[in-house]
Amino acid sequence: MKNFIVFDLEWNQNPGGKEASVERLPFEIFEIGAVKLNEEREKVAEFHRIIRPCVYRQMHRIISEVTHVSIEELERDGEPFAAVMEDFLKWCGEDCIFCTWGSMDLTELQRNMVYHGMTIPFPKPFLFYDVQKLYSLCYQDGKARISLDEAVESFALDVDAPFHRALGDAEYTGRVLQTMDFDSVKDYVSVDYYLPPESEDEEFTLQFPEYTKFVSRMFETKEEAMEEKRVTDIICTKCRRMLRKKIRWFSSGQRYYLCLATCPEHGMMKGKIRMKKSEDGRVFAVKTVKPVDEEGAEAVFLKKEEARIRRAEKSRQKKLHGVE
Repeated sequence: MKNFIVFDLEWNQNPGGKEASVERLPFEIFEIGAVKLNEEREKVAEFHRIIRPCVYRQMHRIISEVTHVSIEELERDGEPFAAVMEDFLKWCGEDCIFCTWGSMDLTELQRNMVYHGMTIPFPKPFLFYDVQKLYSLCYQDGKARISLDEAVESFALDVDAPFHRALGDAEYTGRVLQTMDFDSVKDYVSVDYYLPPESEDEEFTLQFPEYTKFVSRMFETKEEAMEEKRVTDIICTKCRRMLRKKIRWFSSGQRYYLCLATCPEHGMMKGKIRMKKSEDGRVFAVKTVKPVDEEGAEAVFLKKEEARIRRAEKSRQKKLHGVE
């Protein structure tokens, strides 16, 4: 039986700002809270622990104001991170799927584990449910993101614990998951990108109702990634045939590429590649392909024309200033 582990983290950061942070640990977790739901999304257990800080020994002012946690409380009640994590993973069990509000918690959890010398036991690809995204898919446009307290208010759920504390936020996220029309959006799993594919064998494609997502292995540069056929091929989301491109891949901003292809049976398909950076500075591609109507295709044409104009203006400015 698969359980849902709905969890939340609270973390601290250097009070002196990003420049003074420890590069490998910009956010240090000091609290973890979770609720376990069974397959029927009924609550069956909860987990809550405080973690003793070892990197940032002073609370960031804003974090202290939001969470009402003091460094003295963490020093007094906290336990070592590794010990808490071992207990948490044992409590979760092997057959579970993680659920969070937003997409940051799993990444920061793994970053803290690596900093403390722990082995990451999670599968690749590491799939989870972003309840914030699911809420938007159910009740908004799929792109908007609202806060957890707004979602709780929209369902008129009981508010019997403070927000911005790990167990309370995990509890509220679980209640939203219980209340929403989960069955209508359960196919929309999210991917955690902390550990991208290392090899071609680890690359994967996810099939969603309206689109596909391909995640590549890591490359040294985005130019190298764009030379890889598996990255640039466009395959119909419905019949899985290789498509001929009507508009070849072009750069739309520093990290995005777009293209347009046509399936003789299912019409036009828009391709979008987003380049992401891995922890070691390499890059990997996340490619989505989805059907588009004439309006969507026209938007790609306009983006290409805008990119052409920008390149022409950049070239003109270089010549004007004598830059080769």
